Order: sequence, then structure tokens, then C-alpha cells
Amino acid sequence: MSDESDLPLLDVLRLGRKPYDEVHALQQELVAKRIAGEIPDTLILVEHDAVVTLGRKSPDGDAADVDVPKFEVERGGEATYHGPGQIVAYPIFLLPEGRRDLHAYLRDLEEVVLRVLDEVQVEGRRVDGKTGVWIGDQKVASIGVAVRRWVTWHGLALNVHTDLNAFQSFQPCGLEPDVMTRLADHAAVPPALILFEVLIVKHVLEVFGLRLPDPPPLASPPEGGSCGLDERGFPQLPILGE
Repeated sequence: MSDESDLPLLDVLRLGRKPYDEVHALQQELVAKRIAGEIPDTLILVEHDAVVTLGRKSPDGDAADVDVPKFEVERGGEATYHGPGQIVAYPIFLLPEGRRDLHAYLRDLEEVVLRVLDEVQVEGRRVDGKTGVWIGDQKVASIGVAVRRWVTWHGLALNVHTDLNAFQSFQPCGLEPDVMTRLADHAAVPPALILFEVLIVKHVLEVFGLRLPDPPPLASPPEGGSCGLDERGFPQLPILGE
């Protein structure tokens, strides 16, 4: 049986709430560094200001009536919304030999979300032919990715307390707006997103076979956005700026 210390490292950046364009630029910077081997696999966790992003399959004029900023981006899929109450995870991962299958990678991201939902006793499911995670007949998580030299970027967005009215002025992922749902309508969830940040980290580690850096001594708590494991082996997520 292999030692957990042999697993590749994962760095986690918890950014709080940030504008989309800032985080998009950060993703590009990290992708270049990951390709060059300057950083380990990195997971960005963030909550965005309201924005609609248009993937490569978005029809011309898609989301023309929305009243928030729009960005054309490199990921697959069509238009989607990011905003307050939604947690977004961007894995900047170098897919190793044997995992260089983007369809399998999308299923792995879905698996992360399914396990997170199970932690709060909500049954999620996949829908044949549609990327993302659903609760019953409604979609709770959208997934769209891009890859450059087998380094991934973009990722998944889980609606926790998201204002669903934000989806009403366009067709999210090419679907009817009423298809979208949020976790708060299916379970009692805390107002802050930190629980779901921790759960996403936990299940990313499991699904992708990664490990967090060892924590620093308790007398010298971690700074910035990097994560370690606490004495119970559970992810520690320091708050930026504290």
C-alpha cells in the first residue's frame, strides 16, 4: 500500500469574493506556471461579483439581455452566471499520463460535487448527455473546462445561496432558466460558504489522489491562501488577510 506522502501536492488558494476578470487573469498566470513546472497542482476557491460568462459553444447574441458584465471565455459549454452565494472552484491541474481524457475529467468534477451534496444529505445525479450535477430535474452545479498542454483551467460552480433570478434573462447552459436551482432550497445550509470550500477540498483530494502540504507549527499559523491538514487530517482553510 502506497504512503500518502507519495501523493502529489495540492495548493489551495481561497480568494474570498473577487471580480471575474481578476481571477481569469490569475488562472492564466497559474496555467503558464503549471506548464513550466514552477507550481504544483492548484485549486482556486472563489465567490464572484455578478457576471455572465460565454463559453465556446455560446450562440451569437447569447445573453444579450443580461444587465451584468459579460465575458467570452475559453471553456466549453454555453452561457452561465456567477455571482454572490455561489462557490466556484478552478482546478489548475496537470493531468498525468493515464488521466488525459477530458470526458473522464468532467465526470471526476461531477463526482466531487456529488460527494459534497451527499455530505449534506442531498442526492445529486448526473443527466445523460448534459455536463453538470442535478437535484431531481433541476441543475445545481455547472461545469465547463479548458485545457492547455494538459493543464486544466476553468472548472465548476455550485449554487448554494445564489439568487436564481439572475438566470432569468438568458438560457443558462442552453437550458430554460427555471431549470436552475440552489442547494439552500434542498437542505439547511449555513450562510457562509466556508463549509463547502472545505468539502470541495476534501473530495478533490480523494477523487484526484492528491494531498495538502503539512501544516506549519501551531505557534505559526498559515498565512495567505495556502492550506494544510489539521491534527485530525481535515483540511484547514485560513482566511486571507487574517
